[in-house]
Amino acid sequence: MIRRKGLTAMRSGVLQRSMNYGWALAFACIAAVWMLGCASDEDEIAADPAERLPGGSTTNTLLFGVNAFTRPAENILTDHEPLFFTGNSFFNQSWVEAASSTTARDGLGPLFSARSCSACHFKDGRGRPPLDEGEAFVGLILGIGVTQLDHGLSRIVADPIYGNQLQEFALPSIPAEATPHVRYEAIQGQYPDGEPFELEHPMYEITDPAYGDPSAELVLMPRVAPPVAGMGLLDAIPEERLRALEDPEDKDGDGISGRIRMVEDVTLQQLKPGRYGWKAEKPSIRQQVATAFRNDIGISNPVFDTDDCTASQPQCRQAPAGGEPEIGSDIFDKVVAYNHLLAVPARPFFDDKGVLQGKKLFEELNCGGCHVPSHETGDAEFEELSHQRIFPYTDLLLHDMGIALSDAFAAGVLPPAEAQEWRTPPLWGIGRTHEVNGHTRFMHDGRARSLEEAILWHGGEAKSARDMFKALSREERALLLKFLDSL
Repeated sequence: MIRRKGLTAMRSGVLQRSMNYGWALAFACIAAVWMLGCASDEDEIAADPAERLPGGSTTNTLLFGVNAFTRPAENILTDHEPLFFTGNSFFNQSWVEAASSTTARDGLGPLFSARSCSACHFKDGRGRPPLDEGEAFVGLILGIGVTQLDHGLSRIVADPIYGNQLQEFALPSIPAEATPHVRYEAIQGQYPDGEPFELEHPMYEITDPAYGDPSAELVLMPRVAPPVAGMGLLDAIPEERLRALEDPEDKDGDGISGRIRMVEDVTLQQLKPGRYGWKAEKPSIRQQVATAFRNDIGISNPVFDTDDCTASQPQCRQAPAGGEPEIGSDIFDKVVAYNHLLAVPARPFFDDKGVLQGKKLFEELNCGGCHVPSHETGDAEFEELSHQRIFPYTDLLLHDMGIALSDAFAAGVLPPAEAQEWRTPPLWGIGRTHEVNGHTRFMHDGRARSLEEAILWHGGEAKSARDMFKALSREERALLLKFLDSL
């Protein structure tokens, strides 16, 4: 439950200290809050030593900075090291057109969004939307579809001409599908204390369609590439844990009604909980990697052994292939292993005084109702990931995030995700985005230019937490953001 009494006590503490030590000290406290924090001992909570290692024994404690997400699990078994490093090579190297003397890496396209996995997940980190007019969409893909009535209900299916993802690039002899564009509309706002803020609302369009006009009902669904580190640990969270966390009917009355999204595991041919993707649409790392190879790079693979060319794209369908499939099981499985074994980085400032004050505010606002801090992994596919206490700050459930974040992707899944439902993204490593990827763009489409803006975009089940964040003092907002930046 949300504990407003604690917030009131904290504000009283800030006011009392200002009276005791004078306005000059209060001003200095605001200026120094990011470095030191400035609440009294009564406002602190105890540091949990386990939080220094958010990935348990797998946590990367050796390499930080721009390479913070690139390390294998710290406890990687000797037998698994070749899998990891070979997978790393194929994750980072560009694919080329077939037929090529580089037979292990040919088969690119014919239509594609990127030439390699790392083009979107640079340094295994977070993608972003274009920041300048005319900049290519790399690190952000544009899902597409058309609305269709199914027993009186509206759902989204693949466009008959352009499929389910717009391909901005193509091999030299083949026309690219179209050119996507994004522009931003400024939204002005103000905190209750009078401090102004501004949000950017993105608006997408496509021009120069090469294969005919798309449907008038075409839906555009932007998605930035999320960080890759820690995926294997999320896979190892037992299904029973997710079942215990979901509350689709909000029976406990806390305003949060997360639910598991059951999706088809095409390898097992059964429904499994979705854990990956912004809509929890992928049940396994294997299926997530396979989808990216086919849709993003145009590479057929052991899971999806055909390309995504439609009947309206004959040049695409007739282009030479790089094998059947274009990435074989041996290499494909190593890329999957690589994604399992990437480590999350340690948190060196987990016990910083200001960080702990921000953590208390995080708890007071009930942010952890969706961003559940901790889980225990069960028996994992890779032994290194088994039985670890981890701190990803997610429940992997779908939550209604409000109409402002409404999206239309609801195809091919039972039950379909509603337009404004999103999987809670993990927060571990989020404070390293700038040093790894050189930007601070967040949310599913990168619309938020900072963690502060990301919070302000929250609605639906998170509206109460957002409104309480807005009601905090400037010092308290800074402390909460400092905590998030420490993750």
